[in-house]
Amino acid sequence: MQISASGLTAYVRDIFSRAGCSEAEAERIGRYLVAANLTGHDSHGVIRVPRYVSWLQEGEVEADKTPEVVTDGPAFALVDAHYGFGQTAGPFATELGIRKARENGVAIVALRHAGHLGRIGEWAEQAAAAGLVSVHFVNVAGSLLVAPFGSVDRRFSTAPFAAGFPVQGADPVILDFATSAVAEGKVLVASQGGKALPEGVLIEPDGRLSADPATLYGPLDGPERDNLKGAGAIRAFGEHKGSGLALLCELLAGALTGSGTAGPGPRRFCNGMLSLYMTPEAFGSQDAMVQETRAYLDFFKGARPVPGGEVLLPGEPERRTRARRLADGVPLPDPVWETLLAAGRLFGLDGEAYRT
Repeated sequence: MQISASGLTAYVRDIFSRAGCSEAEAERIGRYLVAANLTGHDSHGVIRVPRYVSWLQEGEVEADKTPEVVTDGPAFALVDAHYGFGQTAGPFATELGIRKARENGVAIVALRHAGHLGRIGEWAEQAAAAGLVSVHFVNVAGSLLVAPFGSVDRRFSTAPFAAGFPVQGADPVILDFATSAVAEGKVLVASQGGKALPEGVLIEPDGRLSADPATLYGPLDGPERDNLKGAGAIRAFGEHKGSGLALLCELLAGALTGSGTAGPGPRRFCNGMLSLYMTPEAFGSQDAMVQETRAYLDFFKGARPVPGGEVLLPGEPERRTRARRLADGVPLPDPVWETLLAAGRLFGLDGEAYRT
């Protein structure tokens, strides 16, 4: 089925408003989750709603927590989200980094104890829209999902990385990916009737490669998914290279920020994020940078494509998908829509009414 972005946003907003969030926070949750679907990152979109509701009800994430600036320097800040929603903590930390970078040329913002931050490219886009270059390292405390290169045992979270580079007079370059071969949300999407996984992105305890979501979740009985029930793991992308980058994400976003790493032992689920913000003006001539950037991107795009292929800049596929889905609606597999309907019924909402 397909549903308009506005209708889907309103439905998610109303779920979280009735679940105990303020109208402002509920609106942010709806807007950012649907924005992920619009870019084609369905793994970080509304499929997360039932989990968010469960976390809220269980106290894993807390409504309307005000992020606290624990350490505040001219070009540095440490922000504690106190396990509040990432859709509140993420824009707060990013706006703080933008402001400090504008004042000092560069800034570092460390964010700890945030609820699920969603699509990390969102924060790179926010910085790029303000004219800033940004780099973001993220980890997930209490989320052991990924096996390091050469192992079958879970030792990492999916440890996302994102970066944004503004381009004057054109769309920014936005790079955004999990350091795992696939994001856990993509395994979740595949398990509920969405896009199938590529071969070999999961690994069984005996070393066999897999594309079966049951490797991560165990038997796929009913709509519920629990990654603790699966015996296998997601693989790191790029063999040893992705594994090394994941390790740095755990250390920079988890250990350095004080948010906590993926393990060992029980950890309260939260995101940590270490972000760098840079104003191009701090590095010299703005005109020279603009000229070099445009010349290189033209050179990059001018590379001969493979037969039937196309050379794309990071961020281009997302922008195309956003335009298409804004026009045609957001496609949702039937099992995902059923879980959303069930989430709404908990609070007396009929999701079907939002499709009109």
